[in-house]
Amino acid sequence: MKIMKKWTGTIALASVILTGLVYAQEKSYYSDVRDAVAATSKLTGKPGPRSLNWIDGGNRYSYITSDSTGREEIRSFDPGTGKDDLIFDGKGMTFPDTTAAFTYRSFQWAHDSKHIVFESNFRKIYRRSGLSDYYIYSLADKTLKVAAKNARTAELSPDGSMVGYEREGNMFVYNFATKGETQLTNDATKEIFNGHYDWVYEEEFGQAQAWNWSPDSKYIAYWHFDESPVPIIQITNYEGLHNRWEQIPIPQVGDPNPLVKIGVIDIKTGRQIYLHTGETGDYYIPRIYWTSEPNTLAMMVLNRAQNDMKLFFFNVTTGARRLVMEEKNDTWVAIFNFYTNVNDMIFFPEKIHEFFWVSDRSGYYQIYRYDYQGKLVKRVTDGNWDVIKVMGINPEKQIIYYTSTEASPLEDQLYSIRFDGTHEERLSKAPGYHQFDMSPNCRYYVDTYSNVSEPKQVELWNTDGKLVKKLENNAAVGKFIATHYYSPKELFSFTTSDSVKLDCYMIKPFSFDPAKKYPVVLAIYGGPESHSVYNSFETSGWEEWLAQQGYIVVNVNNRGNADYGSAFMKIVYKKLGYWESHDFVETARYLATLPYVDSDRMAIMGTSYGGYSTVYTMLTHPGAFKVGMANSPVTDWRLYDDIYTERYMGLIPDNDSGYVKSSCMTYADSLRGKLLLIHSEMDDNVHPINTMHLLTALTNAGKDADLRIYPPGAHGAVYNDASRVLLYRVYTQYLNLYLRGNCDNLNLNR
Repeated sequence: MKIMKKWTGTIALASVILTGLVYAQEKSYYSDVRDAVAATSKLTGKPGPRSLNWIDGGNRYSYITSDSTGREEIRSFDPGTGKDDLIFDGKGMTFPDTTAAFTYRSFQWAHDSKHIVFESNFRKIYRRSGLSDYYIYSLADKTLKVAAKNARTAELSPDGSMVGYEREGNMFVYNFATKGETQLTNDATKEIFNGHYDWVYEEEFGQAQAWNWSPDSKYIAYWHFDESPVPIIQITNYEGLHNRWEQIPIPQVGDPNPLVKIGVIDIKTGRQIYLHTGETGDYYIPRIYWTSEPNTLAMMVLNRAQNDMKLFFFNVTTGARRLVMEEKNDTWVAIFNFYTNVNDMIFFPEKIHEFFWVSDRSGYYQIYRYDYQGKLVKRVTDGNWDVIKVMGINPEKQIIYYTSTEASPLEDQLYSIRFDGTHEERLSKAPGYHQFDMSPNCRYYVDTYSNVSEPKQVELWNTDGKLVKKLENNAAVGKFIATHYYSPKELFSFTTSDSVKLDCYMIKPFSFDPAKKYPVVLAIYGGPESHSVYNSFETSGWEEWLAQQGYIVVNVNNRGNADYGSAFMKIVYKKLGYWESHDFVETARYLATLPYVDSDRMAIMGTSYGGYSTVYTMLTHPGAFKVGMANSPVTDWRLYDDIYTERYMGLIPDNDSGYVKSSCMTYADSLRGKLLLIHSEMDDNVHPINTMHLLTALTNAGKDADLRIYPPGAHGAVYNDASRVLLYRVYTQYLNLYLRGNCDNLNLNR
């Protein structure tokens, strides 16, 4: 590969240091892709307490374990006393009024910590939702009662007297005292429904339950949808003797959206009121929150372009509203982040009449403190680094706990700070990527972390800085590595030709020889607000398999990724594809300067947005990569759903040329090298029309691509273990054939 510019870069090599581990003399290779993929769980290790839920306000947590016979148990642990109690084991328990043994998929605790709501018989609908039957278990008398059947969601009221649920588009409550069900809404049709989201709201605003109890159990606030204006997407299921078509209303870019409003029902009187925003035109209602002010609901309203957010407070008895805050941005206003597991950017602590808003108005996401009149009281955090997530708020001590990238964009660490912005303190000490689960009263937190040298560690801490208990050290991971070949992540960074530092990781082949030259696989995602490279332990069996096959595997935090400030992330606004592909090629050019990299044998691969990035890079930078493998790719953003796309690309009337430039079809005649396209006919996220449009454009340009269609499946193509293993075999063979010219092992049917 021709080097156009002079490059600067540094590589920080990581050695695997596992305390007390003595490496064995003999190590095993993976016998097949199946063996390697299975190794992912061995490298990931145990997660610590399963299904951890804080109860008693945060003074205890429950978790799932198994007894000596393999039967699941729900137990509780008290960090203050160390007491561990059995809560529920289900021995001899049957479904009410049957002889069938009771089983469940998941559970949630009631607010009183005296009842458990079990979810059973789940039937999936979308990514986050499905139909289930719900049962209430009383810890006091150990009885199990039916709460709701055939419902999408169910939740016990805060006072424990009722269970609310949505069924077939209407809202219901069941009162335990009267043993009666009350239907709260009755206007549901095929196109009109209450208490659950449509496809695009659920997918792109990241929630499944479209209703909330008020803290005093007096009201239920819910979303009301009319999706009659929304066009239909049709996907085909070929599994039966006759085709079966599934039709889903999904608005693409520029299409009409569902009509949405928020209703509130007084449970005692049955009185229903709709809260009118006063807004005109097309807008979204992505979040609602009950406040500490009686009978007051906060509602976020986002314009269609998603660059103007208004926060209203509504009196739910009168419907009166007042505008409390407005946030505008030249790009987009974030209200959550799917990739970093951030559900909210605004927080309403109990007992105080203040709220906190996480905004990037300074160029970095920081915490701002407001009163209920909308007055900015204080900018709480301040720095050239991003706040990632607010983990807990203690109103009594006036302390906020949050994660940020202050230590490094590659590490999420936990900090505390007072409401007035003083006494900032870093609580997590170990280097690495951390995930936290904090108790509601902010007394304790579970810290799950790893780094390139240390597998997953799980620890229970109190917020006074004391380690309460080591929950998991995953010594078994070290033992597995002692008997198997393993290549750790090596973190490195380099400076691009336009003077931007990019962080990367590299996984080298087993028995790496710096005197040899190796082919490279750039495995990427790249989408806006995502993040791929962390100081975390390498756990991918697939990437270890590639290392065994003699490939160097690389990933990069390209521009558009989160945690580097808004300028780095939002440079992609209205021109998706351009900067991502630029940085992938810059990465390839830097790698080409390394003496052990074969610059003529480089591949790029990814799924979903990574599939788009792969295709777009292959077409707009022909020759930079010899091979591209794209799974479930978007190929034209006009073919994708409107909420996601218009957030990052703007509205078509404002950016028509940008949509054309971001389309893969625009550059179809530039393809060089080998391109493998993979898609499922049942993909409801990235519709297969994307791949079909690209194939047409390539054909019209006289260009060829290889195609692998999975008739069943979903987004990502695979639909069971066999299809997953086969897909990885296909990847491996494609790389071996077109990067290494190896035709000796092309039989996939092993």
